[in-house]
Amino acid sequence: MTSPVSNSARSYSRTHAEQFRQELHQLLRIPSISADPAHADDMQRAAAWLANHMRSLGLDNIQVMPTAGHPVAYGEWLGAGPDKPTVLVYGHYDVVPAEMADGWHTQPFEPVEKDGKIYARGATDDKGQLFIHVKALESYLKSSGSAPVNVKFLIEGEEEVSSPNLVPFIKEHLELLRADVCVISDTSMRTMDEPAILHSLRGMTYLEVEVRGPTDDLHSGLWGGAVHNPALALVEILGKLYNPDHTIAVPGFYDDVVPLTAEERAMIAKTDLSEEQYKQSTGVTAVWGDASYTIRERISARPTLDINGMWSGWTGPGPKTIVPAKAGAKLSSRLVGNQDPHKIYELIKTYIDSIAPPTVKVDVKLITTGKAALFPFDSPEMRAAARAYEKAWGATPVFTRGGGSIPVVAEIADLMDIPVVMMGYGLDDDGLHSPNERFSIEMFHRGVETAIVYLEELAQIRQ
Repeated sequence: MTSPVSNSARSYSRTHAEQFRQELHQLLRIPSISADPAHADDMQRAAAWLANHMRSLGLDNIQVMPTAGHPVAYGEWLGAGPDKPTVLVYGHYDVVPAEMADGWHTQPFEPVEKDGKIYARGATDDKGQLFIHVKALESYLKSSGSAPVNVKFLIEGEEEVSSPNLVPFIKEHLELLRADVCVISDTSMRTMDEPAILHSLRGMTYLEVEVRGPTDDLHSGLWGGAVHNPALALVEILGKLYNPDHTIAVPGFYDDVVPLTAEERAMIAKTDLSEEQYKQSTGVTAVWGDASYTIRERISARPTLDINGMWSGWTGPGPKTIVPAKAGAKLSSRLVGNQDPHKIYELIKTYIDSIAPPTVKVDVKLITTGKAALFPFDSPEMRAAARAYEKAWGATPVFTRGGGSIPVVAEIADLMDIPVVMMGYGLDDDGLHSPNERFSIEMFHRGVETAIVYLEELAQIRQ
């Protein structure tokens, strides 16, 4: 059972559901694209909008705080007192680029509600999910004047560009951000009836490979056959990254991987995909990967090495018969518990250097890294989240691993020495980073009620 106070807050959220969505629409209209310098003013505008909104709800110490890049929006409500836990809510207001030419059916920065969904860039990643927590606290403050725990908001503007300035910001403001638990909603579930609490996210090593041959592009009729084509050398190198059984061929790559326990595999199996489901979701003709692991294990609990992009030579209309001077590729490696991103870079670089033919020059450059996060799923804070889903969402959640990377998760846990709970309210097919990104209206409102109950459940941990 939930208390009269949280019931009142939930009732307020239902009464003001339309208002909540219209306010979310205002935030979604701001094209806060962190990767594009042309949108620098929009980044400032989004941070200011969030700060002003938190101020209007009665939060204190509202600040738009500069970093070396885009600003952080901060706000707090500490009215529960020092004997109650403090929750740090992390989210991000930046989004990836979106244009009609990408395949959008509606303007990406003009929210449209249809078929029970909100269509807009950032609707699920992460403005909609972040806003759930803002509205949960509002529901308490407006219905009863207080909340069961203290709440702080840390809302950054660089998650979509790997959060390069967030760790320095956290280090500089550890006292301001001090909390007992961090809650993040930036993940998803398979179906509405199967809520998922992630206890793991993969890390990242992102690198670039460049292969150089002749000084300039050469005439293929004069020089082809005697010059090792850099594009060919590149694909020869890339072709050796995997073994015939689809495992990664880099020596030492798997050495630090934390093995899956039988209990974890049983939990992951609850959300597994059939081959038909996977093919339908992706459009591929066959499933690929290490047959020692299930599809869900491969995409969440095992490390990867992927080619993200390749370039070389002439790709314009008509022929241009050349031996290109150089070729390149971008590679990303998703990492799991205990794998060190910098060690993985060194292993991949050493391996590529060892297999590079002497006929070309090869340069392997590190672009960015992110730590993997792996947390126990039986902590009091995790169990409180499970009870919140049961009471407010109406379904028992599964604890599972996420395949994506949110670099700040591990950083917050390490720097602040607090547990991080990932309570996602999106769906796997919400189209984040894709055209026609969307967020279920029902899930948005269920999320607000679940976040309301979670604050109450956290308060009871210290009783």
